[in-house]
Amino acid sequence: MVTRGFTRQQLPTELARRVPPGQHLVDDFPVLAIGAAPNIATAGWTFELKLGSRPLKKWSWAEFNALPQTTLTRDIHCVTSWSKLDTRWEGVLVDDILAAAGVEAPTAFVLANSYDDYSTNVPAVDLLGGKALVALRYDGEPLHRDHGGPARLLVPHLYFWKSAKWLKGLTFTQRDEAGFWELRGYHLYGDPWREQRFSDD
Repeated sequence: MVTRGFTRQQLPTELARRVPPGQHLVDDFPVLAIGAAPNIATAGWTFELKLGSRPLKKWSWAEFNALPQTTLTRDIHCVTSWSKLDTRWEGVLVDDILAAAGVEAPTAFVLANSYDDYSTNVPAVDLLGGKALVALRYDGEPLHRDHGGPARLLVPHLYFWKSAKWLKGLTFTQRDEAGFWELRGYHLYGDPWREQRFSDD
């Protein structure tokens, strides 16, 4: 018997090179979360940039949507073994968030914080240079609540648990502080091409 996820699909070469080891392609968009999706009204939504406990800048929904908007089309890879190719997102690059706050990355480490008290750590270098986006729309539509709406982080080159749903802010930290899943045995970095799923990978 063959179990999907343990063997690689037979894909055309041009697709196979885009699918990391241990992954399989999906056409749908699986919904995974640690609990029920919070219902966040945009009227009360805010996004805060912090250095430790010190606020650097805070935006309302209208103010955040007035920042420069970017569209990214990227492949995404979930630690549960599915991959989805050519997903299209729109939102604000982390680079443009820092520029709007008038700051450069003050430390090498970041915690992404969510409205459901979820958090995940990401090196600052992995959020800059056009690599990461605070996504507000998916495939041309406002981001659905089940997929992290009204806003989620998108860090497509790392496993998808790093792309925190229901995002409320980014906090620069002095050290690499583990987030929700990292404290429970997931890898601190999470590179799908190196299969960094768990702490000892």
